Amino acid sequence: MSRLFSTGSVLGAGGSKMASNFRKVTHCIFDMDGLLLDTEKLYTEVTQSIADPYGKIYTWEIKQSIMGLQREAAAVAIIEALGLPMTPEEYIVVSTEKINQLMGNCKMMPGAERLVRHLHENNIPIALATSSGTDSVEVKTKNHQELFNLFHHKVMGSSDAEVKEGKPAPDIFLVAASRFPDKPSPDQCLVFEDAPNGVTAGVSAGMQVVMVPDPNVKEDQRKHATLVLDTLEDFKPELFGLPAFK
Repeated sequence: MSRLFSTGSVLGAGGSKMASNFRKVTHCIFDMDGLLLDTEKLYTEVTQSIADPYGKIYTWEIKQSIMGLQREAAAVAIIEALGLPMTPEEYIVVSTEKINQLMGNCKMMPGAERLVRHLHENNIPIALATSSGTDSVEVKTKNHQELFNLFHHKVMGSSDAEVKEGKPAPDIFLVAASRFPDKPSPDQCLVFEDAPNGVTAGVSAGMQVVMVPDPNVKEDQRKHATLVLDTLEDFKPELFGLPAFK
């Protein structure tokens, strides 16, 4: 099921009449965690395991507030929210070790592989824009390397010197757009995201944003997205002037 939004107002669902509300795009930029790869529940497991010895609960409210943040900022936010007696550096060391143990076998999200392959086969330039660092991306994508090699380039926010501010700032999407050879303008780019912070970043960059949120994301945190889907399987490329699925 899809819900279409324009400047925050619900317009309807599914009909071709709505297509005029979307701009034609030429390039696509994808988030990774929770959008392409089913990693978010593993992140929750890791964080809760660190919080357990201190009797703390990593709630959805805390998780949602840090989704999309770069590694250092996320560590600071989690420590403050849970009152953990450790430094951000200590948290990063512990969490990275646990993440490396769990993430190697993460699965693709529904519809993700089909969409990425479809865009690549139709010569639509695609890029990855993830807040994860290079080492983390290597672990998570090790069983999906052939697919992730289809991206023209990857911007890893926690490791990239050009990404000055993490999501919800627009930096990562603007950097991703600038690295396409033809340097498209923001309004030529379509962002795919799952988290409210990522949607805010994409919109702030001047791009349209397709959101595939976790079911726990509240309705008022979805309203800034251009299009909201339950799954990437529901995406219709032709709405944005892209080649339709056969």
